[in-house]
Amino acid sequence: MDHAPYVLVFLCISIQGLLSENNSTSTESVHFRLVGGASRCHGDLEMKQQDGNWKPVEGLYWYRKLGNRVCAELNCGSAVSVRDRNTGSERDNWWIRPDCDESELRDCFTSSSSLFSFLELSCSDSVRLVHGSSVCSGRLEVHSPQSRSWSSVCEGHLDLPGAQVVCRELGCGAPGLLQGVLSGAAEAPVVQTFQCEGHESALLDCGSSGAQTCSSGTAVDLTCTDPDDVRLVGGASRCNGTVQIKHHGEWRDVDYYDPWTLKEADVICRRLDCGSAVSGRRSDPLGPQWHISPTCLLSTSALMDCVRTDSGYTGSTLSLTCSDSVRLVHGSSLCSGRLEVRSNQSWSSVCEEDLDLNDAQVVCRELGCGAPGLLKGALYGEGEAPVWTSELQCEGHESAVLDCRRSSSAGKTCSPGTAAGLTCSGGVRLVGQPSRCAGTLEIQHQGQWRPVIDPRRDWDLKSGSAVCQYLDCGSAVSVNNTQDSAHRPVWSVSVPCVKLTSGLRDCVELSGSYMSSSGVDVVCSDSSDRQSGAHRPGSAHMCSLPLLLLLLLLLLL
Repeated sequence: MDHAPYVLVFLCISIQGLLSENNSTSTESVHFRLVGGASRCHGDLEMKQQDGNWKPVEGLYWYRKLGNRVCAELNCGSAVSVRDRNTGSERDNWWIRPDCDESELRDCFTSSSSLFSFLELSCSDSVRLVHGSSVCSGRLEVHSPQSRSWSSVCEGHLDLPGAQVVCRELGCGAPGLLQGVLSGAAEAPVVQTFQCEGHESALLDCGSSGAQTCSSGTAVDLTCTDPDDVRLVGGASRCNGTVQIKHHGEWRDVDYYDPWTLKEADVICRRLDCGSAVSGRRSDPLGPQWHISPTCLLSTSALMDCVRTDSGYTGSTLSLTCSDSVRLVHGSSLCSGRLEVRSNQSWSSVCEEDLDLNDAQVVCRELGCGAPGLLKGALYGEGEAPVWTSELQCEGHESAVLDCRRSSSAGKTCSPGTAAGLTCSGGVRLVGQPSRCAGTLEIQHQGQWRPVIDPRRDWDLKSGSAVCQYLDCGSAVSVNNTQDSAHRPVWSVSVPCVKLTSGLRDCVELSGSYMSSSGVDVVCSDSSDRQSGAHRPGSAHMCSLPLLLLLLLLLLL
């Protein structure tokens, strides 16, 4: 029996495994450090690989929540500020992907040959809040310069002045909640009682008494709040205007540097209790600005986690229009969900029997969505809001629901399962091929069908699969950039947003119309014209042709 084929396969798998093992361990030796600052927990971020080469990290796409992961890895507490500092020169650097969602932060880096800004990071060093919903909430832990271990603080051993010092030291708002056990039982030893006056810049600057042990469930849990941390100014109402946030106690406009989408803008509208995001635009800058990472907003409940402090950059600012008096909740996109209407500062559900096609057309138009495609009760849950006591009598041409005539239905309640659910069309299609599951990607936005462009070259199989799944066409087999014969109006779509949400129309960038000859072609697995040479799952484990030839030569010798 000829064993050569079996030996060949065994050697191939063994060598391939060794190569994979080497690749997997190459990132394990990556380390971070902060240089040029007053301590090891402040300075410019650098990263090292296995060859011992330290290189700076580009400041683009960083925000506070991401910086917090570096501070934690350095045992430096929490991120206080993240600054993109211009260098004015080029050099080799590390660049982080804007859609980083890896469990290991180091897996998000790629090497680059151009650097125009450093990432300057400041960590809290001796104080942190852990296991909370944001950088500014959680169980309080401290460590002294003499010890690198973290210790909890008893609930009764930190008063309001002490909490004020902690929140200020962390770059957060004023303390809003101070109690025990919310963020889990303390595992660390417990330290002394702090005696602050409230004006100190750091908790360790306060007076303290001897160490004690907390009774069960009484480790300090602290939430630093800033209730008015976002607002819209200069518009016709509080739900329309230029976006401003308050950071480090100062109100500034939010700059439009990274691309914003409706999905990300909607986080701000809902935070302000202003319904849903309808539209956005660039505005001229009027003064100093704060920067927010839009992608970060899709993965956190705390706006302050997404702030980056820039060094004097002044560009266009972000302005938004929110729906104010109507919204769709608990749907898969901004254009689907259970209908709620606001009147007299409270939100109310609408009974299915009180909503007809004319009413639905007005709702979809007011939300900036397409024509109503599905009108059904209980599709998106019963809801907790009270039932609206007015019956809509729209004619279909009105620009807003509250412009429609209404009849009073005082004391009315909906029957179980009849709270109105509505789906407005949000057009996505593939064109130019015989199959509806292959072709050039087009999206209908603001009533217009346009091709989608890929200016950052970040459309891949994962984002393509989101398109295929939306169209019920399986998964993506290929995604390619194409060139048309002429420039035409196009939409730019945020790929990180596409990967995080099912509403593709929600991911169209707010920056306005582009003219381009490029496009994105997607071929889905359910298309009839799928190429036979397409990538198959598992093919990455096959041996490459050069490796097979090398092994065959060794066997013949």
